Amino acid sequence: MNNTQTYFPKRFKLIVLLIGIFIVISFVTRTILLFTSLNEVDLGVLSLLKVYGVGLLYDLVASFYYVIPYVIYLIVVPNKIFNSKIHQLIVKLFIFIQMYILIFNGFSEWFFWEEFGKRFNFIAVDYLVYTHEVIHNILESYPIPLLLSIIFVISTILFFLLMKKTHLFKTVFDAHESFTQRLKTGLIWLLIPVALFNIFNQQELTKVSLNQYNNELAKNGFYSLFSAFRNNTLDYDEFYVSKDINIVLSNLEKQTGLNAQKIKMINKEGEEKKYNVMLIMVESLSAEYMGIYGDKKNLTPHLDALSKKSLFFDHFYATGTRTVRGMEAVTLSIPPTPGRSIVKRPDNHGMFSAGFIFREKGYESKFIYAGHGYFDNMNSFFSHNGFDIIDRTDLSDEEITFANVWGVCDEDLFARSMKEADKSYENNKPFFNFIMTTSNHRPYTYPEGKIDIPSHTGRDGGVKYTDFSIDKFLKNAEKKPWFDNTIFIVVADHNGGSAGKNALPTWRYKIPLMMYAPAIVSPEVNSKISSQIDLMPTLFSLMNWSYKSKFYGEDMLDEDFKERAFIGNYQKLGYMKDNKLVVLSSDKTVTQYKIMKESLRGVKYKEIQPLEEDELNAITYYQSASYFYKKHLDRWDSN
Repeated sequence: MNNTQTYFPKRFKLIVLLIGIFIVISFVTRTILLFTSLNEVDLGVLSLLKVYGVGLLYDLVASFYYVIPYVIYLIVVPNKIFNSKIHQLIVKLFIFIQMYILIFNGFSEWFFWEEFGKRFNFIAVDYLVYTHEVIHNILESYPIPLLLSIIFVISTILFFLLMKKTHLFKTVFDAHESFTQRLKTGLIWLLIPVALFNIFNQQELTKVSLNQYNNELAKNGFYSLFSAFRNNTLDYDEFYVSKDINIVLSNLEKQTGLNAQKIKMINKEGEEKKYNVMLIMVESLSAEYMGIYGDKKNLTPHLDALSKKSLFFDHFYATGTRTVRGMEAVTLSIPPTPGRSIVKRPDNHGMFSAGFIFREKGYESKFIYAGHGYFDNMNSFFSHNGFDIIDRTDLSDEEITFANVWGVCDEDLFARSMKEADKSYENNKPFFNFIMTTSNHRPYTYPEGKIDIPSHTGRDGGVKYTDFSIDKFLKNAEKKPWFDNTIFIVVADHNGGSAGKNALPTWRYKIPLMMYAPAIVSPEVNSKISSQIDLMPTLFSLMNWSYKSKFYGEDMLDEDFKERAFIGNYQKLGYMKDNKLVVLSSDKTVTQYKIMKESLRGVKYKEIQPLEEDELNAITYYQSASYFYKKHLDRWDSN
């Protein structure tokens, strides 16, 4: 036996084949995603060389992880079995299956890219946890049998071309290496991914451009998916730039009034009002879909009209890109946390929340959700933070006229919410109902005949149906004896998409906030820059409440309100003030941009040297929020 066979047994040529298939399919996937976003990608020659150069590197790295199970198999399988004709057929079938999986993954990445403008990330991780909702959402959204058939045909054609063009199988199965030889070679193959695990950081190397699309294209989907598993929770002190905690807490008190124990007292003179509150959190209602912001599709005629009869905040920003982020910000009034939302963390019971404040004031507070509240840990979070739970399981068959995998249609949800309000009124109890819709979510299905856009035809229909349903709900509410004493709040949970050329495209985060109560609130447009954490302090101010507060948010109606907004994704933390955006990254870097121009569907940034005051303020908010959470000072019963 020659030295080549000694150090590289023939059977391990199959590993080289699998890696080659992996890299080729990854290259094709990257190219298709690039052509999908030609208008967004930086197409300069040097930029594309970086995208494909770094991309090839990470395709190779990912392929070494991908083949680990097969390397182990090649080490342990005896020659007698390996060289048999039955085993040859099994190996060929295995390679076909691998090709099918990789092509299937390519299709999946395309759909994920279309929705989010990202390679697989923490959103994909969350989707893997809730398989029932995700699988049924896919089945309701896409022609799965057709897609699977197309993938099968493509895989079959490529497999037979591969078999025809390669002579690998004529030599690989006549190998007779000893176990020791196989073990030596196999250990080398296994040590490579171990070394790569400790050397490479995809988040760093894939920063090939200021254009976020280019950075995403440089990634590998498989690698990104498993990286998101590892980084689903990020400790602020470990990953982000920080300062002496005493400096941070001193500045926090200056900015918000919160002391080192995370307490400030809100004192109001005069009588407290016990207005009922119906808060409608609308799934994915971006400003870009609304006529009041300049959209020309007429998707929200009723909400556009409602804004003129409401206290309307037109420079209001979501803190994140997920439903749980909106819930976290509104109920807890805190900046977005890196990694997982607090709603999804295990240590989130007994938080200082709006639910407990309402209960302390004698209210019945309820979380009313169109779907199954176990999704995203919502039921656990709300039930342990001052709310009673009403979700899809509580609706009778007679109450459900239409539903998809995400939940009952908005009309059914609002009808049940009305019943809950009636119950509280009959019990002579003021009520706070937190209502979470789902109709404006893929697959965008809803009852036919309600609007002029057919069901299951896209986002436009989902937005317009929600607009119709809210209008119907308010018209029905006008007939109720509790209507004149009720404040109706319409707010989005997050924006309708997170894709953008920039890491934190501010225009994507702009959402509506309306407070409607004809007998209570005078119509007005408030254009102060603010975010979801300011909603509850502003509402409590309208009701003239005094209370002990641990909220970061502030009253947007106060003439001394400090305009600023917080936006983020699971790794980037943004602080926006005076047309400038500070971005804290998980590699302990700080970047600042001047917002040159923000429109309905785009923003132009210019990077500037971080200003000391802005950088300190950004660090102050985010570092202190992490500090209070770890010290349990953000709990209802602490102090």
